[in-house]
Amino acid sequence: MPRPEVLDRIKEAEADADEILEEARREKDERIAEARERATEIREEAQEEAAELEEERLEEARAEIEAEREEIIREGEEERAALTEDAEENVAEAVEYAVDRFEEAVHAQT
Repeated sequence: MPRPEVLDRIKEAEADADEILEEARREKDERIAEARERATEIREEAQEEAAELEEERLEEARAEIEAEREEIIREGEEERAALTEDAEENVAEAVEYAVDRFEEAVHAQT
């Protein structure tokens, strides 16, 4: 093979190698860009899921707090009713006691 042909083939091989390297670099850059894009998507999805979970937990906590509040109110109303009933019973006893003491005082003066 004559020397000019060998040089042409070497140049051609080098050009082919350069093209292959350039294509490999482009593919690498594309894959990196795709990976970064996918990482961003995953991060956004994770943030959305975290926000949804946070809202769900807040709703559950609100429901629990409301149930506890209603229970406390119910217990308070029951206690108030019991105290009112006891007080009404004490009023009758107090009136009877006061009348008895008054009668004793009246009899003591006569």
